[in-house]
Amino acid sequence: MANSENAPDELPGLSSSATRINVRKLESLPWDHSGKHPGNRPFWEVIRRAVDIAWSYIIRHSEMDSPSEVEGGSVYASTHLNGLIDPLAIMKSQDRRIIAIGRHDIMTMPVIGWITRRIGSQPVIRRAELERGVSNPEFAKRINKRSMLTMANCIASGHAAIVMPEGKSHQDTKMHALRTGALRFTLNASSIAHERGLPQPVIQPVGLHFRCHYWFRTDVFVEFGEPITIPLLDDPQHHTNLAGGEWIEPPAEQVIPLRDELYESLTHITPNAPDWETYRAWHLLGHLRANSSTSPLSSLKQEVLAARDIREQLILIENTSSLVEDAMEAADILHSVGLDARTLDVRGRIKSESRLISGALGVLAMLLSAPITIPTTGLQALVGWYAGDHTDEGIDARTTHHMIAAIFSPLFFWPLISLALLYSLCGATALLPVYLAVSLPIIHMSNLVFLWGYDMLTDFGDARRRRRLASSATGGRLEELVEQLVPRLGVLK
Repeated sequence: MANSENAPDELPGLSSSATRINVRKLESLPWDHSGKHPGNRPFWEVIRRAVDIAWSYIIRHSEMDSPSEVEGGSVYASTHLNGLIDPLAIMKSQDRRIIAIGRHDIMTMPVIGWITRRIGSQPVIRRAELERGVSNPEFAKRINKRSMLTMANCIASGHAAIVMPEGKSHQDTKMHALRTGALRFTLNASSIAHERGLPQPVIQPVGLHFRCHYWFRTDVFVEFGEPITIPLLDDPQHHTNLAGGEWIEPPAEQVIPLRDELYESLTHITPNAPDWETYRAWHLLGHLRANSSTSPLSSLKQEVLAARDIREQLILIENTSSLVEDAMEAADILHSVGLDARTLDVRGRIKSESRLISGALGVLAMLLSAPITIPTTGLQALVGWYAGDHTDEGIDARTTHHMIAAIFSPLFFWPLISLALLYSLCGATALLPVYLAVSLPIIHMSNLVFLWGYDMLTDFGDARRRRRLASSATGGRLEELVEQLVPRLGVLK
C-alpha cells in the first residue's frame, strides 16, 4: 500500500509573484456561500472556446478517458506536474462547469488574474507563504476559510472542482505528501449536500500523463481512477452550521484516512517510479514486449498502461535488477538524443526512414500559411516562447506561458488585428461583426495548417536523429542491448 506519511514534504519554492500579497484584489474577489457558482457563466463559455483553440495549438495528440457518471458534485484530484496545463486538461476532459482553488497570485496577477477571477477561481495562501512571512496569518486564515467554504458549497450543489492536493507543482516521478485542505472542504461539501438533501459528491482521481510535459506540441493522456466515496460525518450540528455559512473544520480522524485513500489511488495512476530514468526504462520494456508480439504500441495511452503493467510485474518478480539496468542504459541512449522507444521497429532495430518528403511538405505548409499566421499569431507565440524559457517558476511553467499566449490570441489579438486591417482597407467598422465571423475562423485554420507543417518538419528532424544514431557506435550499442533484452522479456508476460 502506498504510504503518504513517507512521501516527500518539502515546501515549494516561491516565485516572485507568490511573494506579493495583493490584499485589495483578494478581498474583492467574487465568492459565494449559497452554492451558486461565483464565476460569470457567459465568460466561462467564452474561455472554454478559447481554451479549445489554444489546446489544439499547444498539444499535438490528446487522449481522454470519460469520467464516471455521478449525480452529485465531483472533486477532480491529480498530481501537479505541468502548471496551467494540468487543470485545463481536466477541464477539457469533462463537460461540467469547473471551480478551482489555487495559489493566491494566480488570482491577482495582471491579465491571467483578470481571467481566473471571472471564471470564479478561489485563492489560497499556502503554508509556504505563511512560514516565509509573506502574509499576515489572520488575513490568510480569513481568505482561506472563505475560499474553502465557497468550494464546499459549490461542490455540494453539483459543480465540479479541480484540486492539486500536493499543494505545489513538482518534477518528481513519485507523489509528494498531500495537503489536507482539499480533503477538508470535500468532507464539508458532503455535509452541506446531506443537509440540503442533494446528491452526495465524490472524489475523482485523475492521472495526467505527458510524453514530455515541457515540450511544445507534446502528447497527453488523461485517465480516471475509481471514484472515492466521501464519508458523511456523524454530526448533524456540523452539517447544519456549515449549510448556514459557518466554516467548521472536520475532525482529523476523518480527514487523514480520506487523504491516505486518495494518495493510494493517485499513486497507482502516476508513474510511481524511483526516477525518470527508471520510468523511461519501463516504457522501453513495454515497447519491446509489444513489438515482440507484433502488436506495436501506437499511442501514449497504450505506452502508459504498458509501462504500468511492467512496473507491477517487476514487483512480483525477483532478480530483475540486471534487466532494468540494461533497459535504463538503452532508454538513456535514446533520451540523450531526443528520442524514445518508438524509434525501434518490431525487429528491435533503429528505424531508418528519411521522412524527406514529409519535411518538404511541412515547410511548404508553413510557407503557405505564414502570410496569415505570422502577422496574427507570430508575436504572441514569440512572447510565449521567450517567457516560457525565462520564467522563474521552473520548467513546469514553460508550457503555461505557451498556453496563455495561445488563449489570448483569439480573445484579444485576432479581433484587434482584424479591426485594424478592415479599417486600413475601407476606413469603416460597420462590417466588423461579419468580418470577424469570417476572419477569425480563417486565422484559426491557417494556424492549424502551419502547425501541421511544423509537426511534419519535427518528424523529419526525428528521422534524421534516428538515422544518425543508427550509423553511430552508440546506436550499435543500443541495438546490442535490445538484442539482449528481448529474450529476457518472457518473465514479464
